[in-house]
Amino acid sequence: PRDAFTSSSSSSSRTHTRTRAHARTRTRLAHGQAYMRASLARTPSVTRTRERIGRRGGQTIPMASTCGEFYRGHETLRVPFTLHAENRERLVQAMRSNGHGAGVIALKGGEQRTRYSTDNEPLFRQESYFHWAFGIAEGDCLGAIDIASGKCTAFIPRLPEEYAIWMGAIETTESFGARYGIDEVKYTDEMETWLAARKDTVYVLQGKNSDSGSTTEPVATPAGTFLMVDAEALFPIITELRTVKTKAEQKVLAYASAVSSRAHVEVIKSIEHGKMEYELESLFKHYCYSRGGMRNESYTSICAAGKNGATLHYGHAGAPNATEIKDGDFVLMDMGAEYHCYAADITTTVPCGGKFSADQKIIYEGVLAAHQAALAALKPGVSWTELQKLAERHILQALVAGGWLVGDVDEMHAKRVSATFMPHGLGHLLGIDTHDVGGYGLPGLPERSGEPGLKNCRTARVMQEGNAMTIEPGCYFIDILLDKALADDNIKHYFVADRVNACRNMGGVRLEDNVVVTADGCVSWTNVPRTVADVEAVMAGGALPEGR
Repeated sequence: PRDAFTSSSSSSSRTHTRTRAHARTRTRLAHGQAYMRASLARTPSVTRTRERIGRRGGQTIPMASTCGEFYRGHETLRVPFTLHAENRERLVQAMRSNGHGAGVIALKGGEQRTRYSTDNEPLFRQESYFHWAFGIAEGDCLGAIDIASGKCTAFIPRLPEEYAIWMGAIETTESFGARYGIDEVKYTDEMETWLAARKDTVYVLQGKNSDSGSTTEPVATPAGTFLMVDAEALFPIITELRTVKTKAEQKVLAYASAVSSRAHVEVIKSIEHGKMEYELESLFKHYCYSRGGMRNESYTSICAAGKNGATLHYGHAGAPNATEIKDGDFVLMDMGAEYHCYAADITTTVPCGGKFSADQKIIYEGVLAAHQAALAALKPGVSWTELQKLAERHILQALVAGGWLVGDVDEMHAKRVSATFMPHGLGHLLGIDTHDVGGYGLPGLPERSGEPGLKNCRTARVMQEGNAMTIEPGCYFIDILLDKALADDNIKHYFVADRVNACRNMGGVRLEDNVVVTADGCVSWTNVPRTVADVEAVMAGGALPEGR
């Protein structure tokens, strides 16, 4: 894993010849770093005394004495940046416990980019590992953590004077460090020299995301030195740490889910014949931002009416929530917003018109039974794969009870008939990313199954306290899967073709909660109507019952 640095950093000179209309992008640094966004409040009123976290060998870990907080005013949540100091300390301790007691951890923040060849700059969102460790909102930063001392250093862009004209006052390194609780702040054009002067190993982040298949981008390294780099040790350690949320992280996730839950309720109350799907998306986004300070969605909203609900990731550019909703349609809404980069991911399904048809009620209550069974069974030591199978069994039982399937449920389960109606996994890890890291690929984790349905589970982990998860069973009438099943000699005899075909326009049902695994079970952070009676009551203008 260790090799001398051989690659060079990004180009040290980048010419900018843009016109006055493009002047804001001229703030990019001469060595190729894009400008920094100043997006957090910097007033003294948001600073507070910072607790020192942990001790090492009787010695207090050196940290900045004060730091600020992420806060969006009014009733939004105050998130002290000590959250990230605690994460850094966890990382230092884990590295040392795994035999890496000296050296420096180097992390690369996200880069501010423009849209294709234009000067349009999409709203920057921080790279997730970097956010976990530092909480820095601005783009084009780098970070380092000394393993022996615990001291952290941030490297920020050296901004030209004209930045102050277009983007606001240029912050000093001292102010930046105090705001984020960083021990030392330097400029990004100083990092190569800073690294080259060190005599120990640099640990860079390099590994593959098991959901996307994409790899992390390590810090660029100085050429012509004998500094040693380890590109293997850091990734599994920091990724495993991200799968277990601290109490501070749980508080932010709970807030994101609480606001997103209230937004779902507002959207449910608004549904009526003739509305467009995108109106639901718009209302959700408006509520989360105006009432919760949540500027970013966790992902593109899915607002799927009728048959669209059978498209699992509906709402993309080619199917942009643009269908008119009609009375009697099932409306499946998978929507979540993020706060301080921590995500909510909630799904509700309700009938336009406020009343479930007989068939809709059977399917809905089957999914709800799966949902409630999984919640009841979730606790430390339970295999996620076994929870998936538990949920599938409840859905199969509902399909048999409703006359869509015939035969022995155990046989159908063994032959993976359930994958025709629930082709996705029960849920996923949740955190700074909606599909949070650590599902597969780390030492000691189970391999991904190759069986239908199970192969789409985003993890096969054994649950542990502090895992934040989604529980999202579903049942759908998906044409391509039904066609295959009805033509498959191995399973077609279980299907009542006339009954199945009559419901192809129903779409589907998905019910999704955000939960955290506790010492003896789990707690759901989601508060939306779930029973048929509660859904119908809320759609009729009633209040959400107590306890939900």
